[in-house]
Amino acid sequence: MDSLNQFFIEYGYLGMALASFLAGTFVPFSSEVVMGTLLATTGMDPVLTILSGTIGNVLGSMFNYFLGRIGSIEQITKWMHIKERRLRKTRDYVEKKGSWIAAFSFLPIFGTAISISLGLLRANVWGVVLWSTIGKLLRYIIFMLPIVAWGK
Repeated sequence: MDSLNQFFIEYGYLGMALASFLAGTFVPFSSEVVMGTLLATTGMDPVLTILSGTIGNVLGSMFNYFLGRIGSIEQITKWMHIKERRLRKTRDYVEKKGSWIAAFSFLPIFGTAISISLGLLRANVWGVVLWSTIGKLLRYIIFMLPIVAWGK
């Protein structure tokens, strides 16, 4: 286990929230590894671990959302090294679907583009928070359920 994962694990729920925040932003990081390790090797409460992960991950997506709100496609592609074609395509798709598409902001690579696109489109912030929370919470529950069940 690398030292970064160990750092997050040592800080428990706060570490889980921080790891999930990073994973929710454009930073390539897997919060599932940290969460799985915490649930498999510590006595941390599964519900609180999943909730702290969900909160951190939603905050990470909202970071992306606000980058989209304050930036332009050109700035974002330059700052974040996201291909302009992919961002425009995602933005056009998101525009047709609305804020409920934020439920899929947990997807690797596409999730970042979804969150940024919702910001670019100035989608309703509360709708984005709601749908992001639903999607991310369900994802963590589904991925971590076998680990929690195995530990009993």
